[in-house]
Amino acid sequence: GQNVNKVSTAIHLQFDIRASSLPPFYKEELLKLRDHRISADGVITIKAQQHRTQERNREDALERLRLLIQSVAIPRKKRRATKPTKGSQNRRIESKKKQGRLKTLRKTLDKKVD
Repeated sequence: GQNVNKVSTAIHLQFDIRASSLPPFYKEELLKLRDHRISADGVITIKAQQHRTQERNREDALERLRLLIQSVAIPRKKRRATKPTKGSQNRRIESKKKQGRLKTLRKTLDKKVD
């Protein structure tokens, strides 16, 4: 059979954010993240089962944890609101016109029968 069905080499890495030795800024940012891998009580769970050996899966899980922590290290830039482009304005108006034409086609015409 296939290797994945014969052996149990998957790794479940669990990392408690609050109990870790990370700086407070990292902890706050990680807890703010909306990620399916972070539970309500602040535990990151990463499952690695891509490789054939447990050691490679362990390395993969640790690397993914490192990347997750690195992603919060760089502060996000605030989005600065800009004016809509001419193209986006034209697309918006065209879609509104198209929707209006569809609605006028739905109207029933009053016909007088003598």
